[in-house]
Amino acid sequence: MAHVLAILVAALSSHCYLPPVSAPITEPFVGPACDYCPGHRGIEYGTAASTPVRAAAAGRVTFAGVVVGVRYVVVLDADGVAATYGDLAGSNLRGGDQVAVGQIVGTSTDRLYFGLRRDETYLDPTDYLAVVRHRPRLVPSSGLPGRPARTLPPSCPAAVSSR
Repeated sequence: MAHVLAILVAALSSHCYLPPVSAPITEPFVGPACDYCPGHRGIEYGTAASTPVRAAAAGRVTFAGVVVGVRYVVVLDADGVAATYGDLAGSNLRGGDQVAVGQIVGTSTDRLYFGLRRDETYLDPTDYLAVVRHRPRLVPSSGLPGRPARTLPPSCPAAVSSR
């Protein structure tokens, strides 16, 4: 995981964000029909309790606290996109703290909410998350060790077209 994280951090651009956890998405983004209409303005991951949650992008903490019994951290990046991490079990961050991409922002409960927002517009995070790709390769059938797999730079094809 550390090797993949290093590749992601090195290759991320303003169009791609690091997935905050390595876990399945259990609830997708559902954009609301209007500002006050129902919807799910982020995605939820099914995580094990106490999973480290990493910053999707570098930025400044604009909020860190509890709202109606739920702990949140909001990080504003240089592009003006706010990343919200919710349902956190704990976090040592405070408003004004600077955060590096990949830095631990907190730990999860049994789920993690992750949302992205530019001004008042909610963005579907799945369009902006980096996907690690591996180069296809043949594996020797002789039992000899093959060449090590090479990881390609992460891709975020939807993010480039949706910005």
